Amino acid sequence: MESPIKRFQPDTEGAPGAGRKAPPIVLKEVYEQRFDEEDQARKEAIWRELGKFLQRYIAADARVVDIACDLGYFIRNVHAGERWATDIRDVGATLPPDVHFIRASGLDLADVLPNDSFDLAFFSNYLEHLASTEAVLEQLRVAFALLKPGGKVLILQPNIRLIGGSYWDFIDHQTALTEKSLGEAATMAGFKTKQVIPRFLPYTTKSRLPQHPLLVRAYLHLPPAWLFFGKQTLYFGEKPARS
Repeated sequence: MESPIKRFQPDTEGAPGAGRKAPPIVLKEVYEQRFDEEDQARKEAIWRELGKFLQRYIAADARVVDIACDLGYFIRNVHAGERWATDIRDVGATLPPDVHFIRASGLDLADVLPNDSFDLAFFSNYLEHLASTEAVLEQLRVAFALLKPGGKVLILQPNIRLIGGSYWDFIDHQTALTEKSLGEAATMAGFKTKQVIPRFLPYTTKSRLPQHPLLVRAYLHLPPAWLFFGKQTLYFGEKPARS
C-alpha cells in the first residue's frame, strides 16, 4: 500500500537534514574527506553494538524514523515494526530495502511525512549542524508533530560542556548544546524528559579509544567508564499522551 507521503526534493545541500536556510556547505564533499571507507567500516562495527544497546528503547512493533540518518548506521542496526529514514542527501541506496527512505530537509518533515504516526524519532550528531538555537527548537517541534501521543524521542548529541573547543573542529558544527540546553529545548518543544545520560559515548568514532566490537560492547555495559570517556549526551523524552 502506498504511503501518504508528498515527495520532496531540496534545492540545496547543507548539513545532514538541515533546513531551507542551510549554509552553502556541500556535505558530500565534507563527508568524503572526513570519513573514508575504513572509517565507515569502523563506524558500522561500532553501531552494530550500539544498536543492540539502544534496542531497549524500541518496542518490537514500533514505527521508527531516523532523522538526518547519514548512511543509516542507526536504522540499519535496530529492529522495529517499520523503519524509516530521512536525509537531505540521497542516501537511499545505502539502506536495506525494507527501510522507507525520504529525501527531505529535517525541518520540512512535518510537511512530507504523516504527523502523529511514529512511535520513536531518533537523532544522532545532527542538531549541532543547524544554524541556530531557533532551528534546533523548530526541529524538535517537527519531531514532536511526527510522533503519536505517547511517542518517544531519542537523541545522541555532542555536549560542548564536556568537549570544549574541540566541538568546533568540524567545519559544519554551528550550534552549541549541553545536556541542559538540549533538555530545555526539548521541554519547550513539548516533550517530557524521561532520561538524560550527560556522559554516554566518546565524542567521535575517530577517537583513539579501543574500538573492537567486544570492547565497545563492554564499554556500553560498564556505566562507570562513561564518566571518564563520555562526551556525548543521550536524551530520552516522551510526547505526552492525550488526556
